[in-house]
Amino acid sequence: MLRNREIQWLFVTMCSISLVAIVISAMMSLAVVVLTCITSALLITCSLVFTRWRYTEIGNLSSYLRQISNGNYTLDVRDNQEGELSILKNDIYKVTLMLSEHSALLQHDKVQLTNAISDISHQLKTPLTSMTVMADLLSEPELPPEKRTEFTRNIRIQLERIGWLVSSLLKFSKIDAGTVQFKKDSILVRTLFQKSLEPVLIPMDIKEQTVSIKGDDAVSFLGDLNWTAEAVINILKNCVEHTPEGGEISISFAENALYTEVIIADNGKGIPKEELPYVFQRFYKGKNASEDSVGIGLALSHSIITSQNGDINIKSEKGIGTQFHIKIYK
Repeated sequence: MLRNREIQWLFVTMCSISLVAIVISAMMSLAVVVLTCITSALLITCSLVFTRWRYTEIGNLSSYLRQISNGNYTLDVRDNQEGELSILKNDIYKVTLMLSEHSALLQHDKVQLTNAISDISHQLKTPLTSMTVMADLLSEPELPPEKRTEFTRNIRIQLERIGWLVSSLLKFSKIDAGTVQFKKDSILVRTLFQKSLEPVLIPMDIKEQTVSIKGDDAVSFLGDLNWTAEAVINILKNCVEHTPEGGEISISFAENALYTEVIIADNGKGIPKEELPYVFQRFYKGKNASEDSVGIGLALSHSIITSQNGDINIKSEKGIGTQFHIKIYK
């Protein structure tokens, strides 16, 4: 213990003070000298004992911190006493709890990342395998022209699918990383749907579906037009896909002091009740999903809307249809 520089200084200081006291008391009487020596010895001993106890506690805290750095967050260092060391112990324990929570979140994110990579690999493997087979068939010199045209068309479709998947995943990664700067423009809802309906008009026309829009032209919200249109397009595509030929898609919107509400509904097959809690999860595919579906469109819509101070819910009845309720708060 005496090798510690701080304790050496303390010991030298106490001895110096005691020596001065003894010299001064020597001018008085022998009894005073003895009393001064005894008092000095007691003070030095008490100081050393207290200092040793303090360093023992600090050593225990150092050991505790080393265990924390090795990932052991189960230790409880609190002693619920008064004093600076007790306050330090409680503060260290609070930091330990925070690190434990962060570690749990990181582990959860790691599992999610692993699952996402697995899902992405699966989604890419199918079209890549298909294209490899068709590319081999195209190399056959005796392949009929109609088959060559069919295989070339299928390869183009698969490439477009891969491009869409990669683009969607990049958008997801930007939102997850918090690098997307969503604008806060005042947007008319009718303008939003004019932009969002364009990509689905041809599929709707092919299936002879109709769309109705109800709402005041002045209804608006604060948000990013392009990103919100991306979310709405994915919802509309889902409605078109699950609505039969001759079906109807209805859109209504309104505004109050708290939020702007949009309802997108179809009269399609509907979603089974047991699947509703999962429809906004990434890569989730319901029983009625098409073979080309990768289960990412609605998940992307959910991320975009919730990232803009919004909320989205879904109601559905099998055989009657599905409703998407979107609220964007002011």
